[in-house]
Amino acid sequence: MTPRERFIAALERRPLTGRVPHFELVFFLTMEAFGKVHPIHRNYSQWLQMEERERQLHRRDMADLYIATAERFEHSAIFIHPNPGELDELARLVDLIRERSGDRYFLMAHGDATFAVPNGADMEAFSCRMVEEPDALKAEAAAAVRKALADAAKLRRPGGLDGFALCSDYCFNTGPFMSPAKFADFVTPYLAELTRGYRDMGYYVIKHTDGNIMPIIDQLVSTKPHALHSLDPQGAVDLAEVKRRYGHELCLIGNVHCGMMDAGTPEQVEAAARQALQAGMPGYGYIFSTSNCIYTGMPLANYERMLDVWRREGNY
Repeated sequence: MTPRERFIAALERRPLTGRVPHFELVFFLTMEAFGKVHPIHRNYSQWLQMEERERQLHRRDMADLYIATAERFEHSAIFIHPNPGELDELARLVDLIRERSGDRYFLMAHGDATFAVPNGADMEAFSCRMVEEPDALKAEAAAAVRKALADAAKLRRPGGLDGFALCSDYCFNTGPFMSPAKFADFVTPYLAELTRGYRDMGYYVIKHTDGNIMPIIDQLVSTKPHALHSLDPQGAVDLAEVKRRYGHELCLIGNVHCGMMDAGTPEQVEAAARQALQAGMPGYGYIFSTSNCIYTGMPLANYERMLDVWRREGNY
């Protein structure tokens, strides 16, 4: 089986032999690993000054960097972050990656249209609108879902994207930004509609949110994504408990403790990786990853140590 086929088998909770599939939502350490700036961090003002010939070289370099990351660290999937972020640029990157790697990797892009935790500048105003303008807020939520599904329909073609990662974050480490009742009003129906629309078009859906999701996890599962990421231990989410309660309904992705990955001892990194494997692997339907991503500043050596544990112990 190719890495893509193994990834899809895990999303569909089918039995696997061999190593558990692995990927990271983002691998930001491309400068340390390859001497190249990650696509997200490249300068948009420079892009605006480029001639088309230069832009094409830039696209090819980004595609090659995504593939090099997947090859070196044995990722089964590539989360494409186009820069610039226009729909046509995403389509071009998908085509370039497919041209260079065929169907070897599962390809996904960001596709969430639901309300996330507002930034600090907007938090008070958003909170007031939930009380004072609920109908207008719901109309905005519905319009955002319609646009996301229309964009997905434009991208749909053989050899294109395999799915979407829905990356609106809903929670702090202490719990959700919205109460469960407000979440049921302003997010869950729209998340369900978005997920259903993607699935009807043949896409796979991975729902990501950090923090303590336990007060709303029943609602998240009810929207029927193929998988849930990141099951954050820093938000007191117990992967083994989530597996026991929901592992028969969807695939679970996670949840190596990013705090340990960033600042832990080698022994703590190994223990966090081992704990995730032991909790997630039973019964299949599991993809190994950190509890967020490999972010800027995290020691590359710790990620490689995590992978050493996975290679030794993450095998069916």
